[in-house]
Amino acid sequence: MNNKILIITHTQDSFSIEKVTEFIIENKFEVIRFDVDLYPLKNQLSTIFEYGKWISYLKTEHHKIRLDDISAVWYRRAYNIGTGLKEELETKFFGPAMGEIRHTLFGFMESLDCYSLGKPSVYRRIDSKEEQLKIAYKLGFKIPETCITNDSEEAKRFILEHQNVVGKMQTGFAIYENGVENVVFTNVIDEESLERLDSLVYCPMQFQKKIEKKKELRITIVGQEVYAFEIDSQQSEDGKTDWRKDGVNLIDKWKKTKIPSSIEQKLLNLLDVYNVDYGAVDMIVSPEDDYYFIEINAAGEFFWLDNLLDDHAISKSIADVLCGKVPRRNNTVLK
Repeated sequence: MNNKILIITHTQDSFSIEKVTEFIIENKFEVIRFDVDLYPLKNQLSTIFEYGKWISYLKTEHHKIRLDDISAVWYRRAYNIGTGLKEELETKFFGPAMGEIRHTLFGFMESLDCYSLGKPSVYRRIDSKEEQLKIAYKLGFKIPETCITNDSEEAKRFILEHQNVVGKMQTGFAIYENGVENVVFTNVIDEESLERLDSLVYCPMQFQKKIEKKKELRITIVGQEVYAFEIDSQQSEDGKTDWRKDGVNLIDKWKKTKIPSSIEQKLLNLLDVYNVDYGAVDMIVSPEDDYYFIEINAAGEFFWLDNLLDDHAISKSIADVLCGKVPRRNNTVLK
């Protein structure tokens, strides 16, 4: 039996990788770490078809490792691919080279004929907030009244119809100015915002009826395990509309909680639809105790919640899924 687990990440990833690695080693599996920010300058990746066999190798500064015989892969992050390449190439070659690098790397990930906890194609699909909401509604979740548009007239009609509305981007939208990253968080649409709706023609937005919050939930699902945490984000002036605005100060205010079994089952059904074994779900509980689905993150962060558990149960669950110690959804290339 193959006992190698490939983790695809980058050198600056959080220490949650180390904790999962510890549990994988406890399961008597070997861990191979592929840091994509070292590719292609410090890591070389080769796939060869010869004599009726496919073989893949990862060559690092110290080792040459065979990758076609791994038992599972965890595609966690693909940040900063090609670090240092811009300084090595003429400007006219950099763009085309990066395109080929990404195409090769993501093609390799897609083609791995083993169990995958995450794939580029899966992440791209789950990135669709519109599909998320449509699937969640079909599964029986409550969702906020929603309008996704670049039509200023339609947006204004929706906002006036529902009065209390928030606006958000569908991606990790950020504006970089003078080397500083300014993330665009969820914001309440006020009169001043209404006057600027004409700019929607350049960039669509998502508008939703604001759900009053009794508490916010972050629910991490790994395989068949559901880990629910809650926070009273209304205790923070900055975090009332979007807890991430005050995420640093709220990070130790989260606490483990129970959710209704019907909600748990719907969350597992959601992962069944996407055929994935990991998802980080954001939900809102209203003052009337209604549970509203907001979104699912295919590779959402979990380390700060895992640190609240004495046994690091989330990391252990990820390791157990990768090692095949617990039931998992079959997503191999050739089933």
